[in-house]
Amino acid sequence: MEDQEVRDPLIEKFLLMMQYPFMYRAMIVGVLVSLCAAALGVVLVLKRYSMIGHGLGEVGFAALSLAAVLGLDPMGVAIPMVVTASFFIMWISQRNHISGDVVIGILATAALALGVIVTSAVRGFNIDIGSYMFGSILSVSDADVRWSVALSLVVMLIFALLFHRLFAITYDETAARAAGINVTLYQFILSFLTAVTVVLGMRMMGTMLISSLIIFPAMTARRLAPSFRAMVLCAAGISVGCFVIGLFLSTVLNWPAGACVVAVNFAVLMAVSGVAKGRRVCRGGR
Repeated sequence: MEDQEVRDPLIEKFLLMMQYPFMYRAMIVGVLVSLCAAALGVVLVLKRYSMIGHGLGEVGFAALSLAAVLGLDPMGVAIPMVVTASFFIMWISQRNHISGDVVIGILATAALALGVIVTSAVRGFNIDIGSYMFGSILSVSDADVRWSVALSLVVMLIFALLFHRLFAITYDETAARAAGINVTLYQFILSFLTAVTVVLGMRMMGTMLISSLIIFPAMTARRLAPSFRAMVLCAAGISVGCFVIGLFLSTVLNWPAGACVVAVNFAVLMAVSGVAKGRRVCRGGR
């Protein structure tokens, strides 16, 4: 009885909520997506393609809008559209030697405009597009969990199998080509894995916030880890930890889950950056 009396009411509320099936589904999907996004985020940040998550998220919004107004399965429409967009970004940036960020910016704004036009012209904004834009992880269904488990396992398996090749093209494309690695092929594989991860994360973080799962953990890990492998492992741990804390805050404070996860990731990045800067100042002072 004494333990129950001194237990924090917020923790008590969270433990009570964890008894419900929708919380288990949210936890499963969130952890899997966090792992995939963190691993891929390390490669994308080092290759300066970190904003591709944002661009593909906007394409996902257009896909979900189209699926909603046509009464089609959202995932069935979003996956091929987002994957096609990721290939288009990679193809244009390589073929015309245009900066990847420029292509992403053009495609993102065009896709967002298309999504708004489609929903406004057909039904207006009575469709629950807001949950896709800003996330609604507590409303994930059993079908969402099945999609997430299957596709996350595919992403992580391919990433593990191609780990050394991805490392090679990340740090030195010229040396990788000289070693006989088909850099273009692996860049397209990377874009495919990123597209799948973005689609998986849209339900959790929303199309507007999904890029944070790719950028923040990787940037934090970059300040802590000395090697590529260590960065991937560190980013994965940070991403999962921030998700769990964000979900906890969202549950006990009744705040949006996606926004809480982003806020925690941002706070951790700022804290790590501040500590790293403080150490440099101290060393300089010596």
